[in-house]
Amino acid sequence: MPRLAISPRFAEGFHALPERICQEALVALRRFLCNAPTAPYPEKVRGGRDAKVATLRLAEDHRAVAVRQGDLHWLVSVGTDAEAWSFARRHRFRVNPAIGVVETWDAEGLERIEPALRRAAEASDERLFAGFCDTDLLAIGIDHRLLPLLRLMTAQYHLTAIEPLLPVSQYAPLAVLAEGGSLAAAWRALDCCRTPVTGEIDPDDLAAALRRTPGEAAFAADPRDLERILTLPLWATFLHPQQYTYATWPRYDTPVLVTGGAGSGKSVTALHRAAVLARAGAGPVLLVTFSQGLAAEMSRRLDMILGGDDAARSRVEVMNVDRLAHRIVAEAEGRPPKVVGAADYAGLWQEARAGDRFGAAFLVREWEQVILAQDLRTLEEYQAAPRPGRSVPLDADDRELVWNAIQHVAGRLRDSGRRTLLQLASDAANLLGRAVGDLLGEEQPERRPYRHIVVDEAQDLHPAQWRLLRAAVPEAPNDLFIVGDPHQRMFDTRIALTDIGIPVRRFRLKLSYRLSHEVLSWSARLRGGLADGLVPSHADLGGFRALRHGPRPIVRGYVSPEAEIAGLVSLVAEWIDEGVPEDEIAVTARTPQLVATARSALREAGITVRVMVLHGMKGLEFRRVAVIGVADGVIPAPDALTPAEEDPVARAHDMQRERGLLYVACTRASEMLYVSYSGVPSPFLPL
Repeated sequence: MPRLAISPRFAEGFHALPERICQEALVALRRFLCNAPTAPYPEKVRGGRDAKVATLRLAEDHRAVAVRQGDLHWLVSVGTDAEAWSFARRHRFRVNPAIGVVETWDAEGLERIEPALRRAAEASDERLFAGFCDTDLLAIGIDHRLLPLLRLMTAQYHLTAIEPLLPVSQYAPLAVLAEGGSLAAAWRALDCCRTPVTGEIDPDDLAAALRRTPGEAAFAADPRDLERILTLPLWATFLHPQQYTYATWPRYDTPVLVTGGAGSGKSVTALHRAAVLARAGAGPVLLVTFSQGLAAEMSRRLDMILGGDDAARSRVEVMNVDRLAHRIVAEAEGRPPKVVGAADYAGLWQEARAGDRFGAAFLVREWEQVILAQDLRTLEEYQAAPRPGRSVPLDADDRELVWNAIQHVAGRLRDSGRRTLLQLASDAANLLGRAVGDLLGEEQPERRPYRHIVVDEAQDLHPAQWRLLRAAVPEAPNDLFIVGDPHQRMFDTRIALTDIGIPVRRFRLKLSYRLSHEVLSWSARLRGGLADGLVPSHADLGGFRALRHGPRPIVRGYVSPEAEIAGLVSLVAEWIDEGVPEDEIAVTARTPQLVATARSALREAGITVRVMVLHGMKGLEFRRVAVIGVADGVIPAPDALTPAEEDPVARAHDMQRERGLLYVACTRASEMLYVSYSGVPSPFLPL
């Protein structure tokens, strides 16, 4: 019986076929998998560069390209007859002998570029890889057929030019060497391309290599597997090597933190980790994320991953931290807790102002970032406590004044039976701590609500919320699996996990699969290089890169807000005319007023794309994104900034938070990014 492996390129091409062709192709593949007499048969490729490649006729004028070895057929592309034959002739496939993964090569493209490299080599005595012998390059998995081209290269841009023609497992180590890195550093660059290898690597064993390359193959054992692979979104089936390794590792003895830039697949990794833990069946799993809206989306995605496994799905709860805290407090107190509204909360702080010296904004930050962050209960504890991140020094008399002002707010809340969300998290953590007991270790972990907790969007959680999560799961292997990116922080929560009793083993995702190089590099300049939080040191975007190229972001200025909205409507209409579905387009702005204006104008034009504030873009992805109103006086939002005379460090943090907010919105675009403003542009926009 034939065996089928499906590549993501094939699945993506299959999704793009006309519906009638899809149905015919699916029937043909079912017949092929069942070895039916009417199944398509492999046809050899004349003039091809790889003898293992064949094509399968799936429907009228459409066929698949397959790489064959024995009874295994790895489907790598699908399209019209002309497209399939061209792809089949152009490419060759190989198992990397150093790391055991499959590689796809644009062999025809490399042949065509050789004359230009040869001419450049004749005009220069410089050689890009002169410092490395063939043996060194072969040892890190470089293909011997690539060596002659490498010996012709005289400058780094020659390597950059052939990047689209090479597998990542070839380009990544060569890019390190071209930038002056060592062989050891080049070997480390392969981490983003490989999964752990057990036993020896057989370059002739395609099936084993495909299993080591989960981002390139999913095996279909029967027609049901086949249909599932071809109907689900790619992220539900295919994981890139680093994502797969971190998500499926059998046992972590300490909490794990996975960081990565925009589009690196952190949330997908978290989803698959939750699925792996649920299937293992050791106990209840909590998947926690930033907002309840995101939790609903994550729950829907988890349904896809665990489709058909009702037992595993029943072991996973998906919610945000606020809902978890609310539930714990409600169960303990016998009634739902009351949460103070934003307007009343702001009014209480205006009441509490300590003269002209300590305003409402200062007091709120002191309460949230010092007192609630460290769970300080008395004036004596506050007097002795450090105040990390707070630049205005306070002597003993100042602290007493601030404490009394804060206690005024706390007392007013207590008298009215209301709490803030952070107070709710702190109370829930304390309730769990009392219920479990100080001496409880691994002997009775069932008394805690969960056996495993997976945390998404970790950069925006407050220390009180971290204390709640730590209290909700026993300290045991596979207890906390955390993903986040300090560069995408939307709130002023700058805490290193080790400082709150959660020592982590850290891993980093280094490739963006969503963003093009152009969008990533532009957005990185907008965001700035460094961000703090989650780890003791600053995080940077160095070494984080995209795999593909695309159009540059469009930045457009207008003379008036009305002209800007008219330009937006015209642009979105063009996108729809180009065939982009409305549900794959998003429009976003900093203020609700701009959002309402844009939504109204688009609806008048008969356009119903998603329109939302910047905060709503977190965790989402669209083919095309329009960010409007990126003007001075709008971004950064003046009312979101601490006055410089009150606290210059807090103001600097506010500016970075606003940068992060814009960065998150811009990096939701997988295909095209449009940014507009009227009048003077925001100071955040790259020159």
